[in-house]
Amino acid sequence: MFGKKGQKKMKENQISTVIGQGTEIRGDVVFSGGLHIDGRIKGNIKIRGDHHTVVSLSEIGVIEGEVNAPLVILNGEVQGNVYASERIELAPKSKVFGDVSYKLIEMSEGASVNGRLIHIEDLDAAVPEKKDVNPKIEQQPKLSQENTSSFRHDKRKSERVKDHKAERAVTT
Repeated sequence: MFGKKGQKKMKENQISTVIGQGTEIRGDVVFSGGLHIDGRIKGNIKIRGDHHTVVSLSEIGVIEGEVNAPLVILNGEVQGNVYASERIELAPKSKVFGDVSYKLIEMSEGASVNGRLIHIEDLDAAVPEKKDVNPKIEQQPKLSQENTSSFRHDKRKSERVKDHKAERAVTT
């Protein structure tokens, strides 16, 4: 499919489901074995228990949703996050508009990712179950008036120290 290396992987993980060109699926796709997509999927792609699965997206295929599989081979467009717990191959015409979480990545010249590349160390981090992989910024606790006044005091003190250092530099 993408050279000898890709063909070897495809033989190990036989394709058992094909979504052909001109086919559009709306809703999540849950599968085991191998899934090859030439059409369009508007939904998430998830594996069913088998950790020896592969998702293959051709250059004419489009996925509008998250992709979650151990081995992901992309040459089309994905509009969503991709979680590859083992390996992801980004072929020259692949376009990902979302974050890519991976253990091992192969990216060809011409492939594009409009999102973050997140290296994962273990399987649990790669296959989140309703967890958001995006780190959220924790809000700062509100300062009480006591903390606020001491903060203002410390700020004025640091400004005086800066002014003193500046005067010292001018006089020497």
